[in-house]
Amino acid sequence: MLIDTHSHLYSEEFKEDLDAVITRALEQLKFILLPNVDKDSISAMEFLAEKSPVFVQMMGLHPAYVKEDWHEQLALMKQKLFDHPENYCAVGEIGMDLYWDKTFIQAQKDAFREQINWAKTLKKPIAIHVREAFDEVFEILDETNDANLSGVFHCFTGNEVQANKAIAYGQFKLGISGVVTYKNSHLPAVLATISPEHLVLETDAPYLPPVPFRGKRNESSYVKYVAEKLSDIYALPITEIERITYENAVQLFGLNS
Repeated sequence: MLIDTHSHLYSEEFKEDLDAVITRALEQLKFILLPNVDKDSISAMEFLAEKSPVFVQMMGLHPAYVKEDWHEQLALMKQKLFDHPENYCAVGEIGMDLYWDKTFIQAQKDAFREQINWAKTLKKPIAIHVREAFDEVFEILDETNDANLSGVFHCFTGNEVQANKAIAYGQFKLGISGVVTYKNSHLPAVLATISPEHLVLETDAPYLPPVPFRGKRNESSYVKYVAEKLSDIYALPITEIERITYENAVQLFGLNS
């Protein structure tokens, strides 16, 4: 069994063939986790979650969408999350993104901290987006990490030092996407130094498709190519990679296996 722990199948990119994409996914995946990004993605995510229990929602404000109205967006998301916590497996996708724009760096930090507090109150994991911001994310986690905090570093692309620091928090996994299949990726070398017990699988669909689909739209059914690459890295049967990452995801996100 496979679990895609991070997929945006509710995105506009799937509007023309969503049913076919879902059919392909359901042939091999037990769960597909849907991280929210902003107020405008909520209704599309909820629509998809109503189609099948395979889809499990998260609720959070993506750092790239932290703009002038971030207080209002967080208020809406907090109400959704606290009114019906049973509908969500995690607080996400949250974190820091300084790749494109640093204008709202302080707001990103404040929003990240606030959403971490929600997760700790509700005892739910967080799905962390981090791009060009490992130092900032680690600084906040150093302040906030305790027995009530767990989560995943979504689409982990850091180095060995960053991987070990993330794992050292105690209750965090690394989300491995199609990036690990890319020819020039440093991830295989990084992962070879750590145990697969620290990993979960994801696609980040429609983004970051694995080889052999690089340059095309990604989808949840392609998570099997990530599992195959991990099988090569660890010299383990793919069934063992599936078992390990499945159990990791079920435990972390509290999924009903």
